[in-house]
Parts: sequence; C-alpha cells; structure tokens
Amino acid sequence: MQVAVVGGTGTLGTPVVRELAAQGHTVRVLSRSAPAEPVPGTEHHAVDLVTGAGLDSALEGVYAVVDAASHRGLRSAPVMVEGVRALLAAEQRAKVGHHVEISIVGCERVPFSYYRTKVAQERVVTQGPIPWTLVRATQFHELIDEVLGGVAKMRIAPHGTMRFQPVDVTAVAGKLADAVEAGPSGRTRDVGGPVVQTLAELADVRRHTLGQTLLPFPVPPIGRVVRRVRDGALCLGADGEAVSFDYAEWLRRRYGK
Repeated sequence: MQVAVVGGTGTLGTPVVRELAAQGHTVRVLSRSAPAEPVPGTEHHAVDLVTGAGLDSALEGVYAVVDAASHRGLRSAPVMVEGVRALLAAEQRAKVGHHVEISIVGCERVPFSYYRTKVAQERVVTQGPIPWTLVRATQFHELIDEVLGGVAKMRIAPHGTMRFQPVDVTAVAGKLADAVEAGPSGRTRDVGGPVVQTLAELADVRRHTLGQTLLPFPVPPIGRVVRRVRDGALCLGADGEAVSFDYAEWLRRRYGK
C-alpha cells in the first residue's frame, strides 16, 4: 500500500515510517526538511502544511495518510487546524481513501491552548471529506523527560499531584501502522502507558535513575488545568489500552542506566 506520513521526521513520525516500511508498505515521508537518516526504501517529499506547498504532488497515488505532524508553539493552529484542513483538501483531490490522525487522551477535558487546538483538529478530521481513523494517546516519555530535564537544569525537581500515564512512542507508532492496515475505523481505543504516576513520582524516578541531587519544588494545585490533570484527565479511562513499558524503563534505555 502506498502510504504518506506527514511529519514523518518527528518524534512520532519517524517510528511510524519505520513500522510501515517494515510491514512492506511503500512509504513517502512528508515534511519541510528531509530526514537526517532516511529509512531505506522510503522517499521524501518536501511539503508545507501552512501554505499547502508540495501536497498535491506528494499525495499523487497515495491510498492512506498518517498525520503525525505537531507544533507546540504559540501559533499551533495554522499548522494543526488550518494545516490539516488543507491536507484533507489535497487528499480529496488525490482521491486518498483513508486519513489516520493522532490526538491526546483527555484533550477536551483540559482547558490548555494546545489541547484546545487538538480538539479543533479532531473536529476538522471527523467532519472532513476523507474516511478516517482517530487514535488518542497519552503523553510520550520524551515529553515528560523534556519537561523534567528542563527544570533539572535549574537544579530543581517539581513535586506535585498532577497525574500522568506516559507511553512509549514506538508502541503508539505501531498502533498507527495497525490503523493503516485496518482501514477507516472511526475512533479507536485510547492508548497509554502501563503506570499512572504523579509529577512528583516521575521526577523522583528521573532523579534516582540519573543520580541527580535536586531541590524539591512544590507545584500547588492552582488553576483549572492543574486540577484537571491532578484528577486524571490525561490518563486512560476504563476502555483504554495500556501498552509497553513505563518511564523508569524508558530512562534506563535512553540513558543506559
């Protein structure tokens, strides 16, 4: 099957490309810049979701599109909402048969700008012209580590009761590849890691694993965002599927500890 992966050079897109190629699909990597280490057998097409440049030629002959693009800047909507609208329009012109979208568990429950953008993006896809599959996942280990590693540079470790259920990105990539194989399926089961932990517990795991001496920094439960996350809004519900390994194991693999 001819499959295009939008954002195929990113944290999620790269393992999606690898998984699809391993399954024998013909994969096109769609991004602004070429991958530093291309997956053998794949081809790169330069595209820009904001302007729509390159989309028509990149999608010619493609059956399925996986949208793994992300933009966490202050102006995420032009890429993730208007960008996916332009992408779907290009898919319709190319007669693409299946659009696979990634989103975030609980995004509609947390009044944070990036999550509002994801909700708007979901609406564009589910009300759009292309048969679709929507996979929601919890936060990747990489994101948790980026946040904790950033504050660790200030020699502090955040301690709070906000709850997370971080997941291995390669496991999520596998679910997206499975979704391509299955065909348009609507919203599938949410996916997350095997363990729910507070911010304090995750910070302690990182500190102990890396042997760091950090000063605890309390994060008070102030504001709706913090309270909703504390109450488990970003964790799997009863119908979710827990997969792969926890943050402690990810740290051991990432840092060789």
